[in-house]
Amino acid sequence: MEILKVEHLNKIYGEGEKEVRAVDDISFSVERGEFLAIIGASGSGKSTLLHLLGGVDRPTSGRVLIDGEDIYKLDDDSLAIFRRRQVGLVYQFYNLLPVLTARENITLPMDLDGVEPDPEKVDRIIKQMGLTGREDHLPNQMSGGQQQRVAIGRALINNPAIILADELTGNLDKKASDEIVELLVAANKGNGQTIIMITHDLEIAKQADRVITIEDGKIIRDERN
Repeated sequence: MEILKVEHLNKIYGEGEKEVRAVDDISFSVERGEFLAIIGASGSGKSTLLHLLGGVDRPTSGRVLIDGEDIYKLDDDSLAIFRRRQVGLVYQFYNLLPVLTARENITLPMDLDGVEPDPEKVDRIIKQMGLTGREDHLPNQMSGGQQQRVAIGRALINNPAIILADELTGNLDKKASDEIVELLVAANKGNGQTIIMITHDLEIAKQADRVITIEDGKIIRDERN
């Protein structure tokens, strides 16, 4: 069953001779429970594409449908709410709030919605992320790998339709990177979580069900692993 549909998506910067097509007429779909890796060289447009998929930036033209919702028909406030509830975003540099503990960072999306988190669910995610004993630590009291685990836990807390991960291992050593990818694979295979991951690492991309290669803002390959 289709969870994401992208139709003729374009993102253009500048005009005339200075025009840059960061995303150039891209169309594809993703099935519920699929693990997709998007790869490409620096400047290929893959991160711009991810931001468009997550409603972080608006396209020049084209459509993105998540679970049947045409997200760019929403106004900015409605889109922000939709993104918080239905899209789990994980970035390379974690984007944790430094004054909040690991537990508080994980529950932040629910707190912003005025929803009381289920303590059992929060404890389960903390355990799944390997953060037991670290839940009351602030970000500056944790390693990079631990902070990224918190970021993934935060992305999972609302049971989003889709998780978008942007080079989330780019700031970690190999051991921490392998552990983070294992967590994503477990969320995908164990919980059926749909994941789209941007990466430059071909070895990491091999963990996905499918790999899309981007070059100059276009899809040049779409292959099953």
